[in-house]
Amino acid sequence: MARGSTRPTSRDVARAAGVSQAAVSLVLGDKWRGRVSETTAERVRTAARDLGYRPNLAARNLRLGHTRTVLLVVPVLTTEFFAGVYTGAARVAAEHGFGVVLYPSPEGIGPARDPFHSAQAALDGVIASSMAADALTAIRGDQLPLVMLDSDPHGSLGAATVNLDIADGVRQVADHLLTLGHRHFLHLAADIPSWTFAVRAHELATRLADVPGTGLRTIHAPITIEGAQQATTAALTGPGPHPTALVCDDDKLATGAYKAIRRLGLRIPDDLSVTGLDDLALATAIDPELTTVRLDAELFGERGMQALLAVLDGRTPTQGDIPVQLVVRGSTAPPRSHP
Repeated sequence: MARGSTRPTSRDVARAAGVSQAAVSLVLGDKWRGRVSETTAERVRTAARDLGYRPNLAARNLRLGHTRTVLLVVPVLTTEFFAGVYTGAARVAAEHGFGVVLYPSPEGIGPARDPFHSAQAALDGVIASSMAADALTAIRGDQLPLVMLDSDPHGSLGAATVNLDIADGVRQVADHLLTLGHRHFLHLAADIPSWTFAVRAHELATRLADVPGTGLRTIHAPITIEGAQQATTAALTGPGPHPTALVCDDDKLATGAYKAIRRLGLRIPDDLSVTGLDDLALATAIDPELTTVRLDAELFGERGMQALLAVLDGRTPTQGDIPVQLVVRGSTAPPRSHP
């Protein structure tokens, strides 16, 4: 439609897709299965997307008694990773006539102010990461249809859990470093009590324990560049064996470690190999570029939203963790002779 024209209607979508308005309503209300074909449904979704059509949620809500609004609860660690999670969730939500509201849960200062007088009255469901779980009780979101991200599937508050295969990512990092010949490891762990970071620590320790002659020391830091720099400096200047490989829980920690290593007059990877986890923009902004594990944040958000839609519809969400991939760059190399 031309810029400045009136807002596209369901009639416009029906005309563009070559279907009835009733078919458009079924597809965009996610009630098409068994009534219209998959091909027709895709044609309607494409037409709606091309036209920039958005259903009139206010009118629909009056009819259905639902707000068609989902809350995405994220921790204060709002790197572009969580922006990607939101993008993926919002994309799937829009295809089904839902809106997504972002709710930050700052670590250390308690949950942000409740954006709703009553979450139960204003929302149809919630998607939350394990690092933001404390905020759920504050907004009574744990009493709504709930999908947990990055959370223990056996102890989850939610009706469904969606995870990235973080354990496999850590195994890929460990195997890469072991294959290079590293045996003296330092783990720069996130100082946050959450399931996803516990998995990192457990998998790293388990994998290294399988190889004779390896040593592992763990230090903790808040996920800030300054915190990571201070913890790394203390570890590398203190007593004990000098590591040849530094495994960081995420790329931001690795960036702080880089600063510490450089200021101590050491070189990466000659004196110390460094790995991260996330594959944020930071990973290729630093020099040498960081060996890290790529997480598909948008797919993570998409799967989270799809799982919530399934829960709301009484269906079983797709099972299985989302695969992750080690990306080898210039920050890792075989160690020099062991100390």
